[in-house]
Amino acid sequence: MKRRTRTAGLLNFIEAVQKPRHDYGMQSSMLRSLVVAFLVAELSGDLQATPPSEKAGSVTLEAKPEPIAIDPTRSAVIIVDMENDFATKGGMFDRAGVDISGAQKAIPPIAKVLAAARQAGLKIVYLKMGYRPDLSDLGAIDSVNRTRHLKFGAGQKIQTPDGRESRMLIRDTWDTDIVPELKPQAGDVVIYKTRFSGFYQTDLDATLKKFGIKYLIVAGVTTSICVESTVRDAMFRDYLCVLLKDCMSEPIGHDLPRTNHDASLLNAEVLLGWVSDSEQFIKSLAAKASPALR
Repeated sequence: MKRRTRTAGLLNFIEAVQKPRHDYGMQSSMLRSLVVAFLVAELSGDLQATPPSEKAGSVTLEAKPEPIAIDPTRSAVIIVDMENDFATKGGMFDRAGVDISGAQKAIPPIAKVLAAARQAGLKIVYLKMGYRPDLSDLGAIDSVNRTRHLKFGAGQKIQTPDGRESRMLIRDTWDTDIVPELKPQAGDVVIYKTRFSGFYQTDLDATLKKFGIKYLIVAGVTTSICVESTVRDAMFRDYLCVLLKDCMSEPIGHDLPRTNHDASLLNAEVLLGWVSDSEQFIKSLAAKASPALR
């Protein structure tokens, strides 16, 4: 009944907005804003009508559009592309003039998330963008993936901050090493990827299934490119994703009134999963206060 009433209200409003007016730009803007607001209300309302039930052993994580109950024994923290090329002075982004301050700001909260997750026994999975030395996995000669990454300098030789020789975005070099503050530990999974999504032609899906993973706690860079691409593919495979908003960053559009980072979080909140932050995640695990689960 409520949905019928809301839908009728939307149609009446659209009919009113579409009446002839002199200010067509404002009319179009009003219509777009209304439709977006309506979709958010409809989808959020539907989600909240049937919240995930908390099962034995699960913890409740405060998030948007609603709290979500996650099972730590079936959860993994996914760290996306927190490597030197994207988050360290002297890396590819920094050399290209891309602002890496947001990525660096995300490092401390990610470190806290990793510490809490390891203590609780969650699986940790690192995704790293990196190519073979001959760039044979970069894509066809005219592919967008190849041409855009070459413009950024993929494969070029550089000197690292400590004087060593390295190559941008090449596997097993300083450039594709995870930043020292978030260094993988024994038992963690590290997977190289060659496209924005961590699922494209990788073992990520098979690895998660092997460990019985259902819930993905996602952090890393960049929010609207590699993070969102991975989350979309995860959602298509029926994983339940929670994005930790203070543990990710997006340089594209960072100076706009509404950033690409914010837009991607809204996508996740409305259609792709849930949005929370490091404090809420750590608090949910602390409330459980149980021994390691793996």
